Amino acid sequence: MQSAMRRVIPYTLPWDDAPVDISFVFEGEKPAGRHGFLQARDGGFVFEDGTAARFWGTNFNSAACFPKHSYSETVARRLAKFGVNIVRFHQMDAEWSTPNIFQFTKGRRLDNTQSLDPASLDRLDYLIHCLKREGIYVYLDLLTYRVFKTGDNVDEVEKLGQEARPYSNFDPRLIELQKMFATQLWTHVNPYTNLAYKDDPVIVLSEITNENELLTSSFRANMIEPYRGRLQERYAAWAARNGVPAGKDQVNFAADTPEVIAFIVDVQKSFYSEMIRHLRQLGVRIPITGTNWALGGIPLLAAQMATDYTDSHTYWYDWNWKVTEKKFNNRSMLGERDPWFQGLSMCRVLHKPFFVSEWDDPWPNEFRAESSLLLAAAASFQGWSGAAIHTYRYDCREGVDMIGAPITSDAIGGVPYRGGVFDAFNDPAKFGLFYHAALMLRRGDVREPGSATEIAVPALVQNGKVVYSSDIKALAGAAETCKTGIRLPGEPARAATQAPMDASLLPQPDAKELRSDTGELRRDLARRYATIDTPRTKAAYGFLADAGEIVLRGLKIKARTDYAAIAISSLTDADTAHSNNLLLTAIGRADNSGSEYNADHTIQFNVGHGPVEAEVIEADLELDTDVEHLRIWAINPAGFPSGPVQVTRAEGKAKFSIGGAFPSLYYLIQQV
Repeated sequence: MQSAMRRVIPYTLPWDDAPVDISFVFEGEKPAGRHGFLQARDGGFVFEDGTAARFWGTNFNSAACFPKHSYSETVARRLAKFGVNIVRFHQMDAEWSTPNIFQFTKGRRLDNTQSLDPASLDRLDYLIHCLKREGIYVYLDLLTYRVFKTGDNVDEVEKLGQEARPYSNFDPRLIELQKMFATQLWTHVNPYTNLAYKDDPVIVLSEITNENELLTSSFRANMIEPYRGRLQERYAAWAARNGVPAGKDQVNFAADTPEVIAFIVDVQKSFYSEMIRHLRQLGVRIPITGTNWALGGIPLLAAQMATDYTDSHTYWYDWNWKVTEKKFNNRSMLGERDPWFQGLSMCRVLHKPFFVSEWDDPWPNEFRAESSLLLAAAASFQGWSGAAIHTYRYDCREGVDMIGAPITSDAIGGVPYRGGVFDAFNDPAKFGLFYHAALMLRRGDVREPGSATEIAVPALVQNGKVVYSSDIKALAGAAETCKTGIRLPGEPARAATQAPMDASLLPQPDAKELRSDTGELRRDLARRYATIDTPRTKAAYGFLADAGEIVLRGLKIKARTDYAAIAISSLTDADTAHSNNLLLTAIGRADNSGSEYNADHTIQFNVGHGPVEAEVIEADLELDTDVEHLRIWAINPAGFPSGPVQVTRAEGKAKFSIGGAFPSLYYLIQQV
């Protein structure tokens, strides 16, 4: 165990249950789909009956999308207990996944990807049925990691990588194969719901292709033939229609000239429109997006205007891994002005919903406990429509008692970090705070501002290069201070306040504090801690011991542990001062028993073993409450009260300390 961790307790979140069950808070949302199909309206999601929709969820990756039936029943109940209400099915088409949507087991050679495996479909069907029953919706991916085969009749098949990117965005044969897959999937009738996927309102969102487009410069460079030649022919026709001199030389598609970028945006929009048109003809009614990241910059956002909503991904992670040396990012993001929100904010326009379908601050970063609260609070404040962590699991093993357990080896599909690093299902530092994150986002505990600022971007290309989020100075720090959206070139103003892209929106651009204009969120960059102060959820997280006494409205926290996340949420409609049922969570560092690292915790020598050990969080709290006869129980991983916490009542305040005789991650504060 890392030397910075002092007193620890074993606290493995069970794979098949939850220490605390908050599903009763959302009991009225079962089954999923009761409000009708999801729609995009006025910059957000609503169901057919007018009910507003916000989602807090997770990805299921590759084989996790195809569990046996008993596992589906268990995992659906478990997710609901943590407050999760959406699951994104990701990497279903990955060749390296066993099973995948095309092949249930490995060994038999498939020469094409033009039919869906019945055994895989049966498991996927039953999983959807179980999630629906528990009030959990589905985000259905289409093209993600598919590897085309010789029998698919595509050019240079052996040179096409996963998704055949970027050629799948414009090549007619590759688009035809995508339409075939979409037809098979959306018209498939689930025998457990008796509905075709297109007719089941449990499926609420879909993307055409994952992290795949033509606008990222590396995708535009070094394209192979005959695909490059086909794009060249298309450019010549486009140039003729638009009065652009085409010239006789080959077009440099990697160049950031206004003409090339305008052409590629047009190609991208045409692809999205063609695919969406096909899905609508099949009868698919839900919102559909194109792709989901910020690497294509503002031009990619412009292309996404052909879709129903925008989506993006964010990670706090060191991607410079070597297979023989696992090097990690082991830094807190709380001291950074904008650790991950600038890229997300660049993908949001005010008239369309925005969803974060992948985010993570993965193990073994010691400071990852801050991530769930930080993202959920900012998303709720901004009015974003939801977020899903990447990922819950890559497999469906039972009884795992360690974080990031490798799946037979440390690599899957040639990628070393897939073998457990991103598995979050039993990570107390991240998944352990999902209760509060789900409550904040789904209930809207963090108030959305009544007005917004639109950041005007005058052109897709400026000074000879594509505009990216790092070029938009106005976004730095803005996600936690005021509601923002991007105004694309030529678009009408949709907010009363308009701002230039090259000027800070902060009162003091170099200030060491970020504070929301609603007064509910605050982050101290110098001392690296943050607070959430709303009527029903209050939290302090980061380096709390150095912060001293933290005073929120109706709650005081004085932590003795150096790094911690301490959150309290009402489990009723009442605020924390009037609620007779509250959940308190206290977590900081957590790791496997016996894990070993170098001195600065950036290189892992030994993954360790179960059980997971969590550092005991010691703190004194003073809670304003008018509820008499309160009792506080520490809750163990199995959900049993492990012991009482002594409470002193005086003058409308309950004073107590955590981390003493019965230390835990969870404490229920309830009226007797």
